[in-house]
Amino acid sequence: MKSIGFLSFGHWSPAKGSGTRSAGDALLQSIDLAVAAEELGADGAYFRVHHFARQLASPFPLLAAVGARTSRIDIGTAVIDMRYENPLYMAEDAGAADLIAKGRLQLGISRGSPEQVIDGWRYFGYEPAEGESDADMARRHTEVLLEVLKGNGFAKPNPRPMFPNPPGLLRLEPHSEGLRDRIWWGASSNATAIWAAKLGMNLQSSTLKDDETGEPFHVQQAAQIRAFREAWKEAGHSRTPRVSVSRSIFALTDDRDRAYFGHGDQSEDQVGFIDEQTRAIFGRSYAAEPLKLAKQLAEDEAIHEADTLLLTVPNQLGVDYNVHVIEAILKYVAPELGWR
Repeated sequence: MKSIGFLSFGHWSPAKGSGTRSAGDALLQSIDLAVAAEELGADGAYFRVHHFARQLASPFPLLAAVGARTSRIDIGTAVIDMRYENPLYMAEDAGAADLIAKGRLQLGISRGSPEQVIDGWRYFGYEPAEGESDADMARRHTEVLLEVLKGNGFAKPNPRPMFPNPPGLLRLEPHSEGLRDRIWWGASSNATAIWAAKLGMNLQSSTLKDDETGEPFHVQQAAQIRAFREAWKEAGHSRTPRVSVSRSIFALTDDRDRAYFGHGDQSEDQVGFIDEQTRAIFGRSYAAEPLKLAKQLAEDEAIHEADTLLLTVPNQLGVDYNVHVIEAILKYVAPELGWR
């Protein structure tokens, strides 16, 4: 059995042919898609965060709205760039969204990827400390977030407060019990996956990874997952971690599918550079008739290792078509693989 959800980047564009022409469209359609996905029996609605781009950027209003409109599915992010975040303010927003969703928030965070502008986090008021890289700053923000999500008091109360305080040091409010165990780290390298395991975060591994061995993407990603789980075991955590992978997967079941995704060869991994130093490998897309698709997915080692699969959806093709994409996987492919 696998948890199967969707991952939307929330692209919007006023260009001809776009079904998502404004930021308002992207937000409202994201809510509608989450509601429809829950009705289909999907397990999660996840959203990518990109700043300075015509994509989803402010996750917590969206997550709260989705949480209020749904009752069962996980709602989450994959991922929030921690270089841009005030971890205390983030903890308050996340606590509120999780309470609205009644404990269904699965918050994916990370160092982030190259953005639309140079050092965009500087415009948000953040600077690495002396001797830090921007990646170090993201991990420092993360460690503060994880600490305050424990719900322990740390702030000295005012002796003459406006409202009565409980005894002792004060914690951030609202606090949502259990949210600390539902934080995920988006790891591009084996080392950061191991770091996440030591800190007790779940693992999100996407369609991009540092090319550390030259092997096929899914083989490297499966090795990363195994390294994460071994580090988790060595750290002595009491709970079982969750691990997700994301994939572009399209079952070709009608003429629309074949028109959109039935042409061209996307069956090979791609290699490129995400910055001047980092060679990255990008996983392939899958598009085939359902039975052939099931056979291809059965050979993906990383999907086999993960307990959660996130389907990246082409959100600009509209809610109805994306519901069809998700339904085709749940109805025709997942049963063939024993996921349903």
